Amino acid sequence: QVQLVESGGGLVQAGGSLRLSCADSGSIFSINYMGWYRQAPGKQRERVAYITSRGSTDYADSVKGRFTISRDNAKNTVYLQMNSLKPEDTAVYYCYAWYSSTDYWGRGTQVTISS
Repeated sequence: QVQLVESGGGLVQAGGSLRLSCADSGSIFSINYMGWYRQAPGKQRERVAYITSRGSTDYADSVKGRFTISRDNAKNTVYLQMNSLKPEDTAVYYCYAWYSSTDYWGRGTQVTISS
């Protein structure tokens, strides 16, 4: 069973940084695909970044060069380092995992960027 819990959200000024964490109650070693999505008010949920078990990553164009996704299998945690934050990054950020043909989602963490 995969249970994802996000943390690290908050309110920061534009240009600042935040690091989000997504911890699984069990081992993430076997989870091939984990990622971060976000949903702003009135908008559809969009994929921000993902990372595979082999460490391959991909990013949305809007965050390339500013965000970095990483995973620490020993700590069963996936991170999203967010730098040079912009007001348009304001959203609820969700952790996602795909494992054994099943989608798993965290409850989300709010990120608010003030101008």
